[in-house]
Amino acid sequence: MKRLFDALPALALTAALLAIWEISVLLLDVPVYFLPPPSDVVRALLDNGPVLAGSALQTFWMALKALIVATLVGGGLAVSVSLSRPAERAVAPLAVTLQVTPVVAIAPLVLIWFGLDHADRAVTALAAAIAFFPIFSGVLTGLKSADPDLERLFDLHAATPLQRLWRLRLPSALPFALEGLRVAAGQAVVGAVVAEFVSGSGAAQGLAWRLLEAGNRLRTADLLAALACLAALGLALNATTRLIERRLLRDRA
Repeated sequence: MKRLFDALPALALTAALLAIWEISVLLLDVPVYFLPPPSDVVRALLDNGPVLAGSALQTFWMALKALIVATLVGGGLAVSVSLSRPAERAVAPLAVTLQVTPVVAIAPLVLIWFGLDHADRAVTALAAAIAFFPIFSGVLTGLKSADPDLERLFDLHAATPLQRLWRLRLPSALPFALEGLRVAAGQAVVGAVVAEFVSGSGAAQGLAWRLLEAGNRLRTADLLAALACLAALGLALNATTRLIERRLLRDRA
């Protein structure tokens, strides 16, 4: 009940904006190919529900696979380099380079590596590349945020690097890692859609494929319906990661 009450302001604002949109479009007689009213978008959602649901599931599956790959690679690499200062100095610039490289620039290369017949694998790899840095950065920052007094206590007891990692640094890194996971979840969805756009293959018919199809036919209501599905997908992943974060931090407390 409290969560519903907390969500009321956002729901009220959304309803007000939709009402203004509907009334403005009707009063100004805006062409539907330019900006259809929300009622047309809802109708498109209902008419294309099964197709959009299948495409959303396809995009969700690729984003989820990308998030798992990014978590394993990014988290594992951050833990590995945290054990060696020279290794961290060697890897960190490469991770930043991967973050600032536009996915559209590396997409053709990734498509060649995975083969044009396996566009879904290329999309997953590209989305994982985008989601990698938030997890790597979050885990590495968390591992270095351990209490200095506890670090000195572990020094006093001559703890091994593995003991220090398992008993001190990994618990300290958990909130940072979960925050990185939450950011990466959104990045994975964005990465999956962008990768679908740049792959240009119909083999992976996710939501990007529906956006392209609707845009090419000037079916703006279908385009907005696909965008609504994409927004719902992002919100669902964000809510899931928040739930995981809340549960883990509550159990830890």
